[in-house]
Amino acid sequence: MVVALLGHGTVGGGVYELLKNRSDITVKYVLDRSPIAELGAVSVTDFSAILNDGEVDTVVEVMGGLEPAHEYVAAAMRAGKNIVTANKQLLAAHYDELTALAKETGVGFRTSAAVGGGIPWLPNLQRLKRLGAVNEICGIMNGTTNYILSTMHKKGYDYESVLHDAQSFGYAEADPTADIEGYDIQRKLMISANIAFDASLTKQQVPAAGIAGVTREDIAGFNEMGYVCKLYATAKRVADGAVLAVVEPTLFKAETLEAAVPANYNLITAVSEYAGRQSFFGEGAGRWPTAAAVVQDLLDLCERKQGFYTQLAQPLPSNNMCEERRYYVRYIVDTWFMDGCVEKRWGNGVLTRPVSPAQMHSWYVEARRNDPGIFFAALQG
Repeated sequence: MVVALLGHGTVGGGVYELLKNRSDITVKYVLDRSPIAELGAVSVTDFSAILNDGEVDTVVEVMGGLEPAHEYVAAAMRAGKNIVTANKQLLAAHYDELTALAKETGVGFRTSAAVGGGIPWLPNLQRLKRLGAVNEICGIMNGTTNYILSTMHKKGYDYESVLHDAQSFGYAEADPTADIEGYDIQRKLMISANIAFDASLTKQQVPAAGIAGVTREDIAGFNEMGYVCKLYATAKRVADGAVLAVVEPTLFKAETLEAAVPANYNLITAVSEYAGRQSFFGEGAGRWPTAAAVVQDLLDLCERKQGFYTQLAQPLPSNNMCEERRYYVRYIVDTWFMDGCVEKRWGNGVLTRPVSPAQMHSWYVEARRNDPGIFFAALQG
């Protein structure tokens, strides 16, 4: 196998290190914005050198972002080159197009590292659905927010100081918006749900709320009442062929498996027709776990395992109104919605009567405009 790497950052550099001494996979090119002196002739800045080289049979996209990643991946597919990508933003935005293009051109298209980093989540999800329906996927899918919340629970620190620590340790980006606002985990849920349900979900169907508003006082109250807060994603089949899908802070009893997930680790679960409930645990991000997953995809391609795309993907209706749950809410500005659904004072805020995720997220988006420090979390169980 002869490959070209698009990107030489944290993950791309790790992939290169894992591949450079292998005899079965040769890295012919590494594309980056500027020449990389230590790579010599392997380093290129012009994608056309890769696209026009017939010896390159596989392109590994680890540059991130939407463009030019989307342009390069689509062009490489049309040129008959296999694709391995860890780019969840790209997959969430262009899943239909890229899976159809992979089918049309007959190229391999593998995406294991896009969800769960080094956890073998997507390959096992694909295996589960071969035997029977996967009815639900859920879990802690973002290491940055799990590190922040775990540290706040354990040490009593405030949100801003823990976020700063996460950035210094490399768990959070300089701009952590995608992580703390829930966009990263939203993309991972969409990719997982699309594979599990043969679906084609849009981000408008998957409301996401993050942890930006959480305070030390919130966490202290949860600890006192025996709960642990996690940023949690859920997608499940519901009545009439619809899907419920949501990302939101969620409170778990301290004795549950989810509550025990530490630091930057992930726990992702599938509930299937015959295998029941299966959970996958491990480091969900980081240079080496993610790079290892990329290389595993390359090895699968060497064994002619083409990838995760499905020929059955189709738009599915969403229904986030069909279930109700209680929510912890801390807010300052009164609204008609909260006036009508508060059940009692609870910790540092209030506990609502059962309401649907659709109602809560709709209210949250509107209320946050006037109350940016607002925070809510669903009660699990």
